This record gives sequence, C-alpha cells and structure tokens, in this order.
Amino acid sequence: MSERDISLATEPAQRVRMSFLLFTVLLLLLVAGAVLRSAIATRLDGFTMDEPYHIAAGVAYARQADFCFNPEHPPLVKLWVGEIVSATGFHLSALRSFNEKRDERDFAEKDVFLNNDPDSVQRRARVAMWTLNGLLLVALAFAIRRTLGPVVALGTMLFLAIDPTVAAHLPVVMTDLPVSLLSAAAMVLSVRAFRDWGWGDLLCTSILLGLALGTKHSAPIFFLLVLSGGLVCALVRVRDDRTGSRLARLARLSGVAAGALLLLWGLYFFHAGESRTRQETFNRTLEDKIADVHSPVSRSVLKAMAVTHVAPRAYVWGLADTIRVGLEATATPVTAFGRTYWRTGPRYFFPGMIAVKVPIGLGVLALAGLGLLVARRLPRQWTWAALAWLAGLVAFLAVIATGNTYAGIRHALPAVVLLAIFAGIAMGVAWDSKSYVWRGLVGLALAGAAMSALPMVRPWEYFNEFVGGPANGFRYFNDEGVDLGQRSKELADYEHRVLLPAGEKPFVAYVSNAWEAKARGVVEMDRKEISSPNFSGTILIDARYLSKSPFWDQAALRAATPSARFGNLLVFRGPCQCGNLVAPELFFAALGSIYAEKPDLAAAEQLLKKAVQIDPNAFFVQLELGNLYLRQGRREDAQLAYEQASHYASFDLLQRGLIDQQIKRVKTEPLEQIRGLRNPAME
Repeated sequence: MSERDISLATEPAQRVRMSFLLFTVLLLLLVAGAVLRSAIATRLDGFTMDEPYHIAAGVAYARQADFCFNPEHPPLVKLWVGEIVSATGFHLSALRSFNEKRDERDFAEKDVFLNNDPDSVQRRARVAMWTLNGLLLVALAFAIRRTLGPVVALGTMLFLAIDPTVAAHLPVVMTDLPVSLLSAAAMVLSVRAFRDWGWGDLLCTSILLGLALGTKHSAPIFFLLVLSGGLVCALVRVRDDRTGSRLARLARLSGVAAGALLLLWGLYFFHAGESRTRQETFNRTLEDKIADVHSPVSRSVLKAMAVTHVAPRAYVWGLADTIRVGLEATATPVTAFGRTYWRTGPRYFFPGMIAVKVPIGLGVLALAGLGLLVARRLPRQWTWAALAWLAGLVAFLAVIATGNTYAGIRHALPAVVLLAIFAGIAMGVAWDSKSYVWRGLVGLALAGAAMSALPMVRPWEYFNEFVGGPANGFRYFNDEGVDLGQRSKELADYEHRVLLPAGEKPFVAYVSNAWEAKARGVVEMDRKEISSPNFSGTILIDARYLSKSPFWDQAALRAATPSARFGNLLVFRGPCQCGNLVAPELFFAALGSIYAEKPDLAAAEQLLKKAVQIDPNAFFVQLELGNLYLRQGRREDAQLAYEQASHYASFDLLQRGLIDQQIKRVKTEPLEQIRGLRNPAME
C-alpha cells in the first residue's frame, strides 16, 4: 500500500459517513454481543476474592449511607450493586466496630455466604455489573465517535468485545474495568472539550472525571493528566481564537475540576465523615492509616487532604490504603516472566503483561495504530488527539511501574482500553483505505484474535500464545491475573463427587474463605491432625502457590505432576512434604485470633510459634510475634522476636530498616510508648 493510499484514507473529508441510527444499532449489537460472550464464558465462575466484601459494603452504603465499611475503594461500583442487591433482598447484619481489615472482610463474607443465598447474590450482582459496564462501553463509544468518528468507535468496541480480560471483568463486582472505561472516555472527550471549549463537552468531561474519581483511587492519575492537558490548551495562544480569553478558558477548566470533585462528594452523599456519628469508625484510624505510608511526600499530601476536606475522609483513608498497598508494601514474592522477585516485578512488568494477556492479533492492531501515528499518517486533528492519549498511556504505565505488581493485568486495564483506541484507529484507516492488502491484514489480525480468545471459557485465566496459552501461564506468573478464587464451586463439586464418597478429607490451599467453604459444604482436613511435615492424602491448591518463594516454598509440589486439574486449581494425591503448606495456614489463623472481634492472644502466640518452627524465613511471622509480645509488655521476648525478624528479612531492606529501628526503641524506651510495627502481610 502506498503512502498516498493511507494519507487519502485518513483525511477527514474522506472518512466514511454513517448515520447516527446505524451507528447506535451497530454499537448496541457489539455491546450486547460482548455481554453475551461474557455470560457464556464466565458462567461457571465463582466470586473473586474481593466481591463479597464489595457487595456487603455496597448494601451498607445504600441502606445506611455509612462509608466506614470497606473504605479502601470509592463508592460508585459498590453503591450501584448495593442498591440493586438491597432492593431485591439481602440480609445485612448490624454494623459494629471492626479490628483491622481482616475482621471487616470476615464480617462481610459471613453475611454473603451464610446469611444469604450466595448464588442468588452473585446472579443479581453480575446482572448489575453487566448493566453498568455495558453503559460505560456505550459512553466510551460515543466519546470516541464525537472525537474520531463512528468507524474508530466501533473498531474500539470490537477490540474490547474480543479481549478476554474485558470479558472476564464485565460481570465482577470490582472497580478495574469501570475506572478504565471512565478514565479513557474522559481523556478522549477532553481533547474535543479543550479544543472548542464548548460547555456540553466540558460538562461531559467533568462528569466522566467525577465518576472515575468515585470508582477507584487510580483515577487521580487521569484527573491530573486531563487537567494538565487542559491547562496547556488554555494557555496556548490560538490564531483563530474563538474560544475566549485565556482567563475565560482557565475559568472553564476550573469548572471542570470543581464539577468532578462535586460529583465525587455527591457519591458520598456530601458527608465529610465516614458515618452519621461524629466518632471515627474506620477499622483503623485515619491518622494511623496515613502514618502507615512510608513516603514523607505522600503523607504530607494525605494530611493536607484530610485537613482541607478537599475530599471526604473515607476517600482519603482509601487513598492512603492504595498508596501503602499499591505503591509501597505487600510482603509478596512475585513470579514474572519465569523469574522470582520480591514485592514487585521488573519495571517492564505491565507492558509485558499486556503483551501476554491481550490476544496477539489485537496487539498487532494496537501497534499498527501507534505506527500510523509515529509515521505521521494520520490527519492533523487525529494526530494531536492520539499524541495526548499516547502521553497519557505512557504516564500511567510509568506511575504503576513504580508500584506493586500483585494484581497483574487488572491494574493495567486503563492502558488496555487506551490501546484499544489505537487499534480502532488502525481499523478506521483500513475501512477507508483503497488498499485490499491493508484491509486484509486488519481482517487477518481480527480473525487470529477471535480464534485465540473467543473459544476461551474462564477468560480470567487467558494467556496468549507467547507463553504457551492458558495451560502454561501459571509457570511464568503468580499474580492475580492467573486466578482470584473463581474455581471455588468446582473445588466443592470435586470434593463431593470424588473425595467424600471415598471417605477422604483434602488439604485445601486455595483463594477462598472459611464462610464460603462452609456454605458450599467443603470438608477439610483438620490441620491439628498433621503432626509431621510428611503428609499423605489429597491436596487442592492454587497453581499460583507453586511459584518459587523465599519462604513457604512448595518445591515438592512444583516438581510433582498433578493428578487432576481444573484450570489453575490443581489436585495432587499421594505423599508430600507439606510443612510449607501448613505454615501459612497457622499464620493467617493467628492473625484471625489477634484481630478478631474478641482477640485470643494466647492461641495466636502458639500458632505463630508453630509457623516459625516450620519455616523461620517468613520474617513477618516473627514480626507479628514481636508485636504480640510488645502488646503484653514482654520486653525481652519482643526484642528477640524482632531480632529474628530482622535476620530473616535480609531480602527486604525497607522492612529490615524499620525492624532495626523498632529494636532500638524496644531496648531503650518504655514499652507502653512503643507502637507495634505494621505487618506488610496485613495488606
């Protein structure tokens, strides 16, 4: 295809004309097809780990306007689902004071699984999320249509309809896909808004930004990007300036920002506090939550936000939690591209994750759109818009590259949606082009992507052919994009069909919770029966747990061949070295005893000691033991536990430095004046 073919095809005057009615019909068919595909592909999925927590919180928001419950995410998604689930019937226990996030999660999960019909709750929540995400897809498509035309908009929707990660997220009560669609729509429409400064586009941009802020705490990145772009456009002198003075443009930009913040406050019902009482009711005080953050700059910003009330207290609490968990501290070994890292993967993790989770054909189309931009084969107005989105894409990836990678592709979903727009540009150029070669290449890429992705049942587990497909993804990665507990129904079914009739109780090491296990009749081996690290029986384990780790490493299972497999739920039968399976169970049971509504410190101490005896390399277990002794006024025991934690934290310089400072305080200061160290495994 010649340069002339491309350039002519992309001139605005040459773009295809499509009536509003035809565009709307085709768009609705695409969105309906995406939802139908999602419904079929995810029909066997159980809850993800976070969904019961969000659903119960959403019901509390809808009924009581109380945002002390699950404040780690803004309320939009939870409110939407909570209103629908509450209206159709949900028993919510009376809220009480909570001791840390674990206690709060336990409360929510007990309500969903024991005090309600969990399958009924899930069905209604899925309908609510398909509706919400379907509406957001339509909003994004209309924003693209207004900025780039109908063909690019429909091409973008086709990309998103094929992509397995989007299909997996469409029905789940999580914030990643909604914030991605809202942020992308705001960025797209802002280009038009800050070019013409029309009130309609400015208002819609403000609404989209406000809804994004009310969805997830990654949205402030796009809020600042959009406002920065608007500031440049407001200050730049335009030759044929019919958009008013610089001062007028700055005033309109300020209105966009103020409107977004006003909408954010509206989602919290304009309550500055987290509840109707004047007392603080978070599971951990806002002051402590801000103090948990390591960065002095971040702490200063959070304190300023709390003092000035630029956002509700619950929003500030959640932002502090996001900075702490997302950017700073989780005690997590990371397997990325077959290598083991501590806390976070390499800086190229998220671009690499996109490369292996997006179907190759769709990736080729996105690269083709970027290539057209770099080769300057786009019309001038498209070029400036595409450059703005590319800058936003790069800036977003740069920010999340500094943080934790435990969530995998879901934290990179805004980048996937922006790449979908570039793929839509490539499809729009092909549609208008006279070159059959160009059209054929785009058609082949779409066909290849469809063949790879559309047959995939359980699309959450999808990996493309670069890593050998879904069957091998867990060998290279152990993040939440591999599994997040959706195989729990199959686990229960396998036990009832195969194990219990044979009189066998399995050892279960899977992302689930005790209340779901009880609701589904899962019977597990009593951990007290395991007196030796040599164990013979059946193990049901999440494939993610087989990755190499500096502690609790499952080398024996990693070398074994599973007797059965349900996606990334693996079944092993026979003798096994199981000590490193028992140790984490003991540790998390100890946390449950420490941070329960009625703590049992004596039981927690014994559990922690047993976990340390099995594998002392998990330094945070000994850190928690030190905290427990400190709480009991046992100076020498606390000092010894912290010293052991420091010794085994040699691979984590940040935590080791904090532990060493704690040891100095324990040696010299009155114990009642010393606070326990925040355990990174608590996040």
